[in-house]
Amino acid sequence: MTYETILLDVANAVATITLNRPDHLNTIVPPMPEEFENAITAAVHDQSVKVVVVRGAGRAFCAGYDFGGGFHHWDDDLTTDGKWDPGKDFQGTFGFGPTQRFMSMWRCPKPVIAQVHGWCVGGGSDTALCADLVIAATDAQLGTPYSRLWGAYLSGMWIYRLGLTRAKEYALTGKPLSGSEAADIGLINKAVPFEELEAEVADTAARLASIPASQLAAMKLIVNQAYDNMGLASTQTLGPILDGLMRNTPDAHRFIELAETDGVGAAVARRDGPFGDYSQAPTDGKPDRRHVIEP
Repeated sequence: MTYETILLDVANAVATITLNRPDHLNTIVPPMPEEFENAITAAVHDQSVKVVVVRGAGRAFCAGYDFGGGFHHWDDDLTTDGKWDPGKDFQGTFGFGPTQRFMSMWRCPKPVIAQVHGWCVGGGSDTALCADLVIAATDAQLGTPYSRLWGAYLSGMWIYRLGLTRAKEYALTGKPLSGSEAADIGLINKAVPFEELEAEVADTAARLASIPASQLAAMKLIVNQAYDNMGLASTQTLGPILDGLMRNTPDAHRFIELAETDGVGAAVARRDGPFGDYSQAPTDGKPDRRHVIEP
């Protein structure tokens, strides 16, 4: 299959899926979710593959959903006659929406490693945390700026990977963490300097690939089942519904109007200025713009 927004490569028992919109920090637009799910399915059916690695090309893993130009990339899924259609939004997110397509990582019987560098925020962090293991660069930035305005948790993995105390803190503040901080609080598995990231992920993938595929599938299933029994599916049903509502409050409409008239940067600066975090441009050295993953 020819992909528009991702790359798929298979070598040495590892399928590597690369989010490939580097000029846009790999922000999510159609048909990325569908292509991603297709690539995971291809990896599942490829008998030579035992491990999957997900990464982003360029300076970031993924900077979330692309809402440039008023989020009109998603009009076909969310609107009728130019107006938000809550019924259509619900149909588009329940069961077969973008979150569930990225959750193909969870359902895949083969272990999936997310290799995170640069910006991994919003829907990008929701996506990365669906992987089985997450290894990040120490200076990566993970967060959910939509916690402050214009969204709600989608995959729920921020909740399930953290205990109650931390989950409430990050749900209410939306503050970002560096890769090192995320590893320290148990949100991700490990953080290493960017220069060591690819080698660390490759070494982890090679070790996993030395284990029988059936054994990997069994151990992944039993852990996943425990979290499924804790209500993960219910959380992932409610999350996208709340996200749709929070994208269509009066405050949210003003946020998008500002993004359309003055640019996304202006809207983000107004939302995040009091916190002094996401309002910084990704080119200011945080994370270091020299940290680039080649497609």
